[in-house]
Amino acid sequence: MGEKRHIKQQETDLIHFLLNQLNLNPADFPIDDLVDEYEGGKMGSISLGGNPDAYAGDLIQVEYIDTDQTPVVITLTQDDQGRLLDLDFWKVDFSKLLEYPTPDQIIFGD
Repeated sequence: MGEKRHIKQQETDLIHFLLNQLNLNPADFPIDDLVDEYEGGKMGSISLGGNPDAYAGDLIQVEYIDTDQTPVVITLTQDDQGRLLDLDFWKVDFSKLLEYPTPDQIIFGD
């Protein structure tokens, strides 16, 4: 992974929003102050400090439409100790994320 950086408030806000959608208390899922960006931050994915070798599944997957009208799949994952692992963004055309989503822009699937 790359250099660690401080987590941004908009990332924390999105994670807390997603946890709240699952009726989970964000206080039960502490977030490290330092995160690793995947792909140099191109798509917005970050590692939240869990054990990357102990992926235990997705907590929630939602969508967002970037400003260029390209769909983005956002997934919050956990490790086998119940800690947050990743906030993963996948822009379907693999292009750079143009605008970071706010909770009101999130689209929930069926």
